Amino acid sequence: MQSAVPGLVVATVRAVRAQPNKGSAIRQLISEKRKILKFLGNFGIFSYPVPMASTLSRQRVGTPEIYEDLRQRLTMGGFAPGQKLLPGPLKDAYGCSANTIREVLLRLSADGLVQYADQRGFRAQAASAQRKHDLTLFRILLEQEGAAGSIRHGGIAWEAQLTAAHHKLSHIEAEIERNGPEPATVRLWCAAEWEFHDALSAACGSPFLRRTFRTIFDQFRQQHVTEASNFGYAPGNVDEHRGIVDAALARDEAECRARIEAHLSRNLLPGA
Repeated sequence: MQSAVPGLVVATVRAVRAQPNKGSAIRQLISEKRKILKFLGNFGIFSYPVPMASTLSRQRVGTPEIYEDLRQRLTMGGFAPGQKLLPGPLKDAYGCSANTIREVLLRLSADGLVQYADQRGFRAQAASAQRKHDLTLFRILLEQEGAAGSIRHGGIAWEAQLTAAHHKLSHIEAEIERNGPEPATVRLWCAAEWEFHDALSAACGSPFLRRTFRTIFDQFRQQHVTEASNFGYAPGNVDEHRGIVDAALARDEAECRARIEAHLSRNLLPGA
C-alpha cells in the first residue's frame, strides 16, 4: 500500500497542471494528500500530520533513536488518540526487529504515552477530558515550583537561556499566527514550546522536579496537540508567554505563578 501513495500523489499533480486555476488546484492537492496520509495512519503505516524524521526512515537505527522519534510523534500529533501501533509496519519503517519495536513501545507505555493490553496490543494513549484536567493541574504545580526556584537561584546565564528560548518560540508562533498551524511548523513549534517551558525551571536546583515535569509535559502535550484542537495552538499564546517571561525576569515570583496558571487554566474542566 505504501508504494501506491507516490503514484496517487503524482496522478493528482498531473491533474493540477491541467487545471486553469492553479492556486485552487494546489490547495485541492494538499487537501487530498492529507486525506491519504490520515487514512493510512489508521493502519499504522503513516503518521499524520507529523512525518517520521527522514534520517530515520532511510537507515537502520538503534533503540534510543527509535524511542526518541516515536516519543516525538506521540506528543506532536503524529498519531491519533487511541490509534493502533502495529509492530509490523513500524519495524519495516525503522529497519529493526519486531522485538525492538515492542521493547520501545513498552518503555513508552511506562512513560504514559502508550496503552498496552494483552490480546489487544499497543495503542496511542486515548484522549480524555479528565486525564487532560488532571495533567494540567499537576503541570501548573510543577511549572510554578520550577519557575519559583529559578527566580530565587538563577543568574544571568539562566536569564539569557530563558530569553533566547522565548525569542525562538515567539518567532515560530508569529509564523503560526500568520499562516495557521501547518504540519510543517508543528514539530518546530512543539520543540520550541518544550525548550521555553523547560528553561523556566532550568535553574530551580531540582533534577527530580525537572524529570517529573518532562514526563507530565509529554503526557499533557499528547492530550493537547491534536488535529481537533488546532494542534494545541491558541491565539493568546504569544502574549501569555511574554507575560510569563516578563514576570520571571523581574523576579516577581507571585506574578509569575499567576501568569503560569492563567496560561494553562483554559485546559481545566469547567467548574472543576
